[in-house]
Amino acid sequence: MKKLFALFLTFLIVIFAFAGCGSRDSNDNNTAGESTELVVFAAASMTESLEQIAKQYKEIAPDVELVFNFDSSGTLKTQIEEGADCDIFISAAQKQMNQLDAAKDKEGGNEDGLDFVKSDTRTDILENKVVLVLSGSNTEIASFDDLAAALKNGKATLVMGNEDVPVGQYTQKILKYYGLDEADLAARGLLTYGSNVKEVTTQVSEAAADAGIIYATDAFSAKLVPVDVAEEKMCGKVIYPAAVMKNSKNPDAAKAFLEYLKSEEAGKVFESVGFTTL
Repeated sequence: MKKLFALFLTFLIVIFAFAGCGSRDSNDNNTAGESTELVVFAAASMTESLEQIAKQYKEIAPDVELVFNFDSSGTLKTQIEEGADCDIFISAAQKQMNQLDAAKDKEGGNEDGLDFVKSDTRTDILENKVVLVLSGSNTEIASFDDLAAALKNGKATLVMGNEDVPVGQYTQKILKYYGLDEADLAARGLLTYGSNVKEVTTQVSEAAADAGIIYATDAFSAKLVPVDVAEEKMCGKVIYPAAVMKNSKNPDAAKAFLEYLKSEEAGKVFESVGFTTL
């Protein structure tokens, strides 16, 4: 009887052992088949180009799922600071990236000593242009000089980005260049605002204001024809820095995608909508 019980016990052990192996094999296969999710926070002006690039990248890295969060760089910076999951951040200005980069001190723009950027991955990938577009309602404006004169005389309305939005900050520099007081213009009802460049573009398209200051890429996407391009002395260069974040759950995959963004294939997409690759 004892021999029979021993044989029965041995039989059960063997059965459970095989079952355990099968279970582990199944889990390993599921893990191997899972896709890698990359969360990319990018300036709203990159919406169309990155969505097109994502389709190309799928052919190269089919196991990588790109999840985009498009908004103003200021909003994205705040979300990262508050702990949002983000693998890659692409800003429309150096300011927002500097504010998250521990490699920058207070003089370099990181006033709060934040440490979210993997500084060794940081790279400038694109240049954009700040342009003047019109709704068509004011035919006397054909340049930034004309816009400045019309604003001084109260004969034009302008839509611009909020002060925490890069396109708004570039616009503030242009107003200052022409000696225009933003607060005074707003008090006179000559300014309206958008929370990101897409909102500014939409307001111009819908003729909510006579003119708008946006990026060349957004003018292209909205089929608006710029009447003037801001010179560097008016607002500086519009450079887009990109970097992998320190809280990235997939830093190697993030680095690989960042490298792809600097490739010739991605560059063709960026250039087709008005960016200049660096």
